[in-house]
Amino acid sequence: YTPYQAEISQGRLEALLNFQTMVADLTGLPIANASLLDEGTAAAEAMLMFYHQKAGKTRESSPNVFFVDRGVYDQTLAVLHSRAWPAGIEIAVGDWETDPLPANCFGVLLQYPDKTGSIRELASFIDRTHQSGALVAMATDLMALCLLKSPGALGADAAFGNRQRFGVPMGFGGPHAAFLATREED
Repeated sequence: YTPYQAEISQGRLEALLNFQTMVADLTGLPIANASLLDEGTAAAEAMLMFYHQKAGKTRESSPNVFFVDRGVYDQTLAVLHSRAWPAGIEIAVGDWETDPLPANCFGVLLQYPDKTGSIRELASFIDRTHQSGALVAMATDLMALCLLKSPGALGADAAFGNRQRFGVPMGFGGPHAAFLATREED
């Protein structure tokens, strides 16, 4: 079968719909894409989505700082740095529990659970972040979300990650069916 034959195309479309539905259910966010390459790429897409939403038409006076918690995986942070520079975005890495949000902050990235496996209460921080005018993205693990409170229930504006834990093999660096889910207004 080629991808253009109805029999195989219908199966692929159904699998994509099932994937999007599962992501929306587990993240608690109503809109989920079909797939991205990996978690780092999904993080960059969330950052750029927030930036374009907050920047408007005049970039010179727009907020351009993206705050990343130090609990985020190193490979995700590396992709963020490489994608932020061409867009004129400054990455500020810090501790969400102790460091204040930088001036000109348009968005925040939290890892849930973080790279040490810690699960912290994030809802009050997310509320404070929204009050400052910034948006919140959460890097998460779909398997963990089977037990944890969803990013949507915590107030996050977007959630992303990959589904490698559901049994997708590493495959010589190939795609891991990453996801990005968001609220309708985002």
